[in-house]
Amino acid sequence: MPLVGRPAPDFDMLSTKNLETLSERVKLADYRGKWLVFFFYPADFTFVCPTEITAMHDRLAEFKNLNAEVLGASCDSVYSHKAWIETPREQNGLGGLGYPLASDFTKEVARKYDVLVEETGQPLRGLFIIDPEGVLRYQVVHDMNVGRSVDETLRVLAALQTGGLCPVNWKPGQKTLGV
Repeated sequence: MPLVGRPAPDFDMLSTKNLETLSERVKLADYRGKWLVFFFYPADFTFVCPTEITAMHDRLAEFKNLNAEVLGASCDSVYSHKAWIETPREQNGLGGLGYPLASDFTKEVARKYDVLVEETGQPLRGLFIIDPEGVLRYQVVHDMNVGRSVDETLRVLAALQTGGLCPVNWKPGQKTLGV
């Protein structure tokens, strides 16, 4: 089980990094030196999932400004990911994507991150922020029917990067607590 403050569980999965060949893998080590917002979603071609994935895409510049990369994953194949990425938003697709989706087809990584619902073979909505040294700094897991907040993810990422004590409702630009 992943624990905040400990090294993030390693991974190595096929991804949509190269949408033409679908042969590029993503590994935790690929993200050394940057923050990583790594999230699981239940399945391609569903209803809540595209709202989250496209919201992350729409705010990708803000993540990049915080020296962060974004990576999504489900237990669907890279072929399903490609079809969904290439489907227009108006048809419940993603309409293009500025970050890769990884295929945890074996469900190994979802198990390592303790988000797999064994009975259905689908992951819960788990979101993990991993620091540039590969240490897990934040995790939140939602039930399948509730989408996550991109605003909150960006706020927590910025708070973690301050290295200070951030009070409730802290926002970027505000002072941290002095001790």
